[in-house]
Amino acid sequence: MKYDKNNIFARILRKEVPAKVVYEDNYALAFHDINPKAPIHILIIPKGEYVSFYDFSEKASPELMVGFTKAIHAVIKSFDLQKSGFRILSNEGSNGGQEVPHYHMHIFGGRPLGRMIPQE
Repeated sequence: MKYDKNNIFARILRKEVPAKVVYEDNYALAFHDINPKAPIHILIIPKGEYVSFYDFSEKASPELMVGFTKAIHAVIKSFDLQKSGFRILSNEGSNGGQEVPHYHMHIFGGRPLGRMIPQE
């Protein structure tokens, strides 16, 4: 999948579309999801043109990878989610349910989240 420079997250990074930002540094931007699935539902995106985790892990510099991971940690800490628990999720491709072609992580918390994938 090719990176689309006009995807919604790219536009949020360029400040063309407003977002309820909770964290920003040189590596990442984190903001509230507009359609939350939990009381706390934060999206965190790296600053760069990466379609997915796979793309990010192949192309991002080690500095960006570490900076992005530390940004995720900072967001978790800012909401005190380490105390009660949280879920981190990244969807990839059509089978993974990815909707926006910009690598992003979801951080969920604020209530029991149950099983990730129900047993059949």
